Amino acid sequence: MSAQATVVQDGVGRASSTARRFPILYVQAVSVSFDGFQALDNLNLTIQDGGIHCIIGPNGAGKTTLLDVITGKTRADAGTVFYKPLGSISQLSEAQIARGGIGRKFQRPTVFENHSVFENLMMALKCDKGLKHSLFGLLRTAERERIQEVLGIIGLRDQADRLAGGLAHGQKQWLEIGMLLAQEPQMLLLDEPVAGMTPAEIEHTIGLLHSLAASRTVVVVEHDMEFVHSIAQRVTVLHEGRVIADGDMDQVRSHPKVIEVYLGDQ
Repeated sequence: MSAQATVVQDGVGRASSTARRFPILYVQAVSVSFDGFQALDNLNLTIQDGGIHCIIGPNGAGKTTLLDVITGKTRADAGTVFYKPLGSISQLSEAQIARGGIGRKFQRPTVFENHSVFENLMMALKCDKGLKHSLFGLLRTAERERIQEVLGIIGLRDQADRLAGGLAHGQKQWLEIGMLLAQEPQMLLLDEPVAGMTPAEIEHTIGLLHSLAASRTVVVVEHDMEFVHSIAQRVTVLHEGRVIADGDMDQVRSHPKVIEVYLGDQ
């Protein structure tokens, strides 16, 4: 997809280009090695503002390491990451990057199982975290309204008082996405968001991600090609720490190198 295209949904939920989009994140000549293993090798990548950008590739391609570098969990040996609202983020801490607008969800949901869905979202709110505020739950009207808004977005309004530990797997995934939304990120990084989900849960997640991409950038690392095909407006394929293809789904699926190293057995 063109770097100047944006995305809306047509009648069957597929993406179409209608307006201008601009880069929000640049990964420039980034390299990372672990004990002699080259996880990322002079990798270059641009992510546009808005829409859904999927990153795929075989095991060991560098997908998770890339997310680690973007979020500050791993320091690059060389290169830099530039995030438009903050500038260079290569030396910032994970907390600074999160506060700057990049939220990350790992593959396994990490919710507070002994607290209700509402309480999980309350603890995640981007608001006053003072002792009195936390202990007594003295939420302002705007904060309660924000929680209700997030509950509606993730489809868990009728589960607000339920303990998170009693939720189905897919519901826990949605709750964790909601906890990220409560922090008001501009970019969401989601690592295999439909792993272990039922077909019905996957369908719900497809709709959820499309709705989120209308107002923020969503980056998804995923192996399920059918799911990628249903959501992706742009796809980047990694292999041995490098980008081997980048474009829309049809362009990527027909790329000879992608077929050779990733799609050949699918």
